[in-house]
Amino acid sequence: MATVAITKTSFAQYSQDAIRFSTFQTGSTSRIKAIGNAQMAVGGDLSSVSGNPAGLGFFTRSELSITPEFNSTKVTGNYYGQSSTGKSNQLNFNNASVVFYSRINSPRGEDKSKGWLSVNWGASYNRTNNFYQNSFYGGLNDKSSITDYYTSLANQALDNNYSLDGYLEGWAAGQGLIRYNQPQDQYESNAKYKALQNSNTRTEGGQTAYSFSMGANYSNKLYLGLGFDVTDLRYNSTNAFTEDNATLADFSYNTTYGRNQVTTGTGFNIRAGFIYKPVEAVRFGATVTTPTWYNVSDVTEEYLNTTYEASGQPSGRNGDTYNASYDLRTPFKVAGGLAIFIKKYGFITGDVEYLNYSTTRLSSPDFDVTDDNNDIRKLYGTAVNARVGAEARVTSSFYLRGGYGIQGSPLKNDGKDIKSVSGGLGYRFGSYYIDATYMHNSGTQNVTPYSIGPQFSPVAALKTNSNNAFLTVGLRF
Repeated sequence: MATVAITKTSFAQYSQDAIRFSTFQTGSTSRIKAIGNAQMAVGGDLSSVSGNPAGLGFFTRSELSITPEFNSTKVTGNYYGQSSTGKSNQLNFNNASVVFYSRINSPRGEDKSKGWLSVNWGASYNRTNNFYQNSFYGGLNDKSSITDYYTSLANQALDNNYSLDGYLEGWAAGQGLIRYNQPQDQYESNAKYKALQNSNTRTEGGQTAYSFSMGANYSNKLYLGLGFDVTDLRYNSTNAFTEDNATLADFSYNTTYGRNQVTTGTGFNIRAGFIYKPVEAVRFGATVTTPTWYNVSDVTEEYLNTTYEASGQPSGRNGDTYNASYDLRTPFKVAGGLAIFIKKYGFITGDVEYLNYSTTRLSSPDFDVTDDNNDIRKLYGTAVNARVGAEARVTSSFYLRGGYGIQGSPLKNDGKDIKSVSGGLGYRFGSYYIDATYMHNSGTQNVTPYSIGPQFSPVAALKTNSNNAFLTVGLRF
């Protein structure tokens, strides 16, 4: 499961979270993950409960399965020529699904292969986003200081006739990192460049969906489906950015800006889809998914801690906790796919999914969302996700699968796609089956720890690699 690079600033607020929570993926079984998660036109798999609900119309028996997963993620950061690595490993429960087959009885004497043949019902639990990740980067920065960022905030407040009291820029002034130049009527940094800077971020949590769907079969040609998802999100983040300026004997300090966040939310969306078979070997499928409407609660702790060495400057610590709630609307999604079946030997399939991240919107009774929504419109745009895969039936019981996927970046400019490669095996014995899949995701992103303008803001290059293993055990009944 891939986590997308969604922003270029580490200190961004709710606009960053809005996009993060909009990049969730469709839940699926190991079989579908092995073919790159391409499922729009395949049908007949339990993944249809949370994907294209029309695929439920292909079932001719009831079925259930469970899928645990193991995730291993490594983030390599490069900052001013210095490389560092953070790792994270988790064991999670990825998917549990059930479908109940219900044939429609036709009157005696009528063709039982024509008309509405069945209406099947399904329910599933899916883990749709994984936030577990440790990232670290650091190096010697002789171009700027985080105190420049505090200075810019203070001067913005000064220009707007706002008080600095109780805000980050006020804490920086109180701790001696910036000073007010009265003759020039502006704030200035007290620091001199050439400081060791480190950023350490740990994130936890994920998004899950409880899906309820139905799919109908008309004459073994047209399959229609409708689904409803109830979603949950949990996102915990701890970040500490440290600047150690120990190179100057008259002004040596160590300062840490920290931000800890706990976010929870619930939401819902609706899906509708179809699959059509013009001939037995070809299937076309498409799904539309409404925006997910979330209600989100957020608790954020922010602090600034500074200590000095032999300078006479007072050490200090300031902090505060902010509670907020807001409503989030994620983008509308449209997806289509094609599958070609080669008799009993297997199939090849591909999907394309389109969404526009700039339509993501926030609203809140607790804070002004104007800047966040403007940032979303300015920074984010359309994205295309593409997936291809194939399944080969090697024997009557043994299957071999492979797939490839590209998850488009939500950023308008300088965004990097996430690429995935997957492969798996399947074995059928009687009414039981077992599928195993390995998936590798890779992506890169540039992160700006603090923004002081395009020419002077420092940039860390992060490369993320994740290795995921899935195992599905199922039963037909």
